[in-house]
Amino acid sequence: MNTKITPVLLGADLNCYNVARAFHEQYGVKSYAFGRYAVSATKYSKIINFTQIPDIDVEDTMVMTLRGFAEAHRGERLVLFGCTDDYATLAARCREKLPEYIIPYPDSALQPIISKKAEFYEICDKYGIPYPDTVVAEKPMSARELTEEKLGFKYPIIIKPSCSVTYWKYPFDGMNKVYTSDSPERSAAIISEIYASGYDNRIILQEMIDGGDSQMRVFTAFSDSRGKVRAMCLGHTMLEEHTPKGLGNHAAIVTEPVSAFPLAMKLKAMLEDLGYTGFSNFDIKLREGTKDDFRVFEINLRQGRSNYYVTSSGLNVARLAAEVFVDGGDSFETVEKSFFWHHVPKSVAYKYTEDRELVKTAKALAKRGEEASSVWYPADFKGNLMRFICAAEQLRRQKKKYRIYYPKSK
Repeated sequence: MNTKITPVLLGADLNCYNVARAFHEQYGVKSYAFGRYAVSATKYSKIINFTQIPDIDVEDTMVMTLRGFAEAHRGERLVLFGCTDDYATLAARCREKLPEYIIPYPDSALQPIISKKAEFYEICDKYGIPYPDTVVAEKPMSARELTEEKLGFKYPIIIKPSCSVTYWKYPFDGMNKVYTSDSPERSAAIISEIYASGYDNRIILQEMIDGGDSQMRVFTAFSDSRGKVRAMCLGHTMLEEHTPKGLGNHAAIVTEPVSAFPLAMKLKAMLEDLGYTGFSNFDIKLREGTKDDFRVFEINLRQGRSNYYVTSSGLNVARLAAEVFVDGGDSFETVEKSFFWHHVPKSVAYKYTEDRELVKTAKALAKRGEEASSVWYPADFKGNLMRFICAAEQLRRQKKKYRIYYPKSK
């Protein structure tokens, strides 16, 4: 392209590194990242110019920082990515204040309607998209209100906040991303603890869909600035993270053909009818023992933390944002091949994945060179020993995490 593309990233985690790597692979450019603190996922990288700003998550600070950056980079195509829910929401909300930037996220008016799980399930009802049986709590509840008879489904159950962005603003001891409860008494205690932290939104109580990590699917879509879906990618999860605050994050994925996924067109139709723009990312689970009983858990209004599974399979997220978002075209791309992505060592994915046929597929893909690790990027290692050491240490620590946190009953 004639205009220089300059990626600007908010954050410093694995999501940030995945996006920066996509830009480096596609355009050979370095990304500029702003975050509250440095973390190992992006440390010592020569493909990222990181600036620490402790209050970058405050709207005035973020806008002032990005305006100053835009002034210093006039004439360049500035593409802004938020690499956490907070940052993506803030970027979308400030779109009018940042006209120099391409911001590949949905309109701020749509976000409150679709980002909260309770409201999202109401939208799913409208479009015939299945989700787990659900009860919504709006305040602390007693154990007698949380029996199987009252809920309408059996224990154990899943408990999680409806609004993740608000939830993480009120940390407390024992805080988890998702909770599992085996009794009404435990459910009442979890709900009470969450509300006592200061969280004031709704809480989701949900049936537990049978099956382990490898029953999960991740579906990523990309819509252009007109709300037209232009790209889709489906991932079959091999393994998830199991640390308390990382539970449910993808650790290894094998892509599968979008054309064979029964919910793909329903999700596409919903996004287009809503006028959704930018990246969307869905967590979905196939009920164990069935072939097509898929249940949608939630939508993330940004590229997923594991977005390199999309890029490495041939659908570069940097290109989608920098070019497709504003090109006014009608192209439609889907990933139809299998590709093995991981951010844990392959040995960890092979050892802990319960679906042994999926492991065989991953091993065959790796043998053919059709696999990629997010953090293991040789182009970032050249003349950069510290990055090599940092990446190797990240992978080494993953082995320890699974020894400690992976459920012993599995």
